[in-house]
Amino acid sequence: MDKLYMVIPAYNEQDTIREVIDEWYPMVVMTGADSRLVIIDDGSKDATHEVLKSEAKSRPQLIVKHKENSGHGPTILAGYKYALEEGADYIFQTDSDGQTRPEEFPAFWRCRRHYDMIVGYRNHRQDGFSRVFVTKVLKAVIFMCFHCLVTDANTPFRLMKAETLKKEIHLVPRNYFLTNVLLTVIYTKHRRQLKFVPITFRPRQGGVNSINMKRIFNIGKNALRDFVRLNRTI
Repeated sequence: MDKLYMVIPAYNEQDTIREVIDEWYPMVVMTGADSRLVIIDDGSKDATHEVLKSEAKSRPQLIVKHKENSGHGPTILAGYKYALEEGADYIFQTDSDGQTRPEEFPAFWRCRRHYDMIVGYRNHRQDGFSRVFVTKVLKAVIFMCFHCLVTDANTPFRLMKAETLKKEIHLVPRNYFLTNVLLTVIYTKHRRQLKFVPITFRPRQGGVNSINMKRIFNIGKNALRDFVRLNRTI
């Protein structure tokens, strides 16, 4: 049976992390006894880590990891590498803010052997104009720098074949802040079997949306600079 490692980063999610576990843990159990739900606490300042440790006591397939705060990109990259080291056959990534729906995961799992990566396409987003605008900016910057069209590069709802990820992950810099974006670009440019599937994307179920226009500008500027440099290596 194929072994799934589901990677979820968490930062200051003490109010919602139990609900996230309640939603996603059954999906992991469904795929087999060797599968694992890996939640990585990215240096939370609240009680997130304590809640995770408590939940793990009664859930044998839940793995809790802790690291110093470094942001979303480096955290999921650490999770991917851990999953590969542990011999995962497939790696799924989603976030801990409750925006994705676990009931949409089984359709991805059924198609896993046909694609190197299946990515959720946020067709009808409910998380605000600023987030949508960031996605459009990234899409334009990706096209300018890499000359490829990507439907939705940064969705936190993706299922990856470990065999393929192992061949491509070395191209992502260790502390890179847009890990999922770069992986999507790499798979597109290298003509991997990549499929985009529409998914539901709810409003945040907890925490605070930290995106504002200043951050949007900085994201675009930094992404443009990094993409120009990275285009030489991928």
